[in-house]
Amino acid sequence: MEMIELMRARHSVRRYLAIPVEKESRNTIDNFVNEQKVKSELNIQVFYDEPKAFQSFLAHYGSFRNVINYVAFVGQKEEESKVGYYGQAIVLKLQELGLNSCWVAVTYSKRKSLVQTKKGESILSVIAFGYGQTQGVTSRSKSPNEVLQLIGEKPKWLDLGIEAALLAPTAVNQQKFKIICENGAVSVKKEGHGYYMDIDLGIVKYHFETITGQKVKIIE
Repeated sequence: MEMIELMRARHSVRRYLAIPVEKESRNTIDNFVNEQKVKSELNIQVFYDEPKAFQSFLAHYGSFRNVINYVAFVGQKEEESKVGYYGQAIVLKLQELGLNSCWVAVTYSKRKSLVQTKKGESILSVIAFGYGQTQGVTSRSKSPNEVLQLIGEKPKWLDLGIEAALLAPTAVNQQKFKIICENGAVSVKKEGHGYYMDIDLGIVKYHFETITGQKVKIIE
């Protein structure tokens, strides 16, 4: 499946079947995560058959069920955009393997989880994954005109890049970003205020760059 099709097919899933991830898929996930760790220099930890992190009131409140697999990102707050960028690469690899996933910000128990942190580090985000009870549903989305500022001529790849950006998951589906294309140079910035927006920008950047092959600069 082409990458844009994976992006179109991926939806956030919070309820999972009690089916373990097969050994072959685990090996593929572990190898891919290790590649992302080397590229990003992030502390990324993968857990299988570990229910403790999602056995809490917060997880129940967030409608999570049967979550026993997750990827955790540990580090400093200034690394959040990298977490979004390389984490979304993992999300799409999971989708390619026939697994469902969901970015998780706070609706899990950091205390109960098995994630290892050092002094000064914190868990920046988690990706829950497994075989979903459903494939999820398409979220409401802004229109391309709401997120794009075009200066100069429109490149032929821009429409597909904007579609990919709008397919990027964002915290509480806020889509609070603006993509600026100025004479073919692309940047993305926060639009307004919201939750976990640095992670969101990293995810949007990954989607746009992967589909178009064009570099995207994050503007603080």
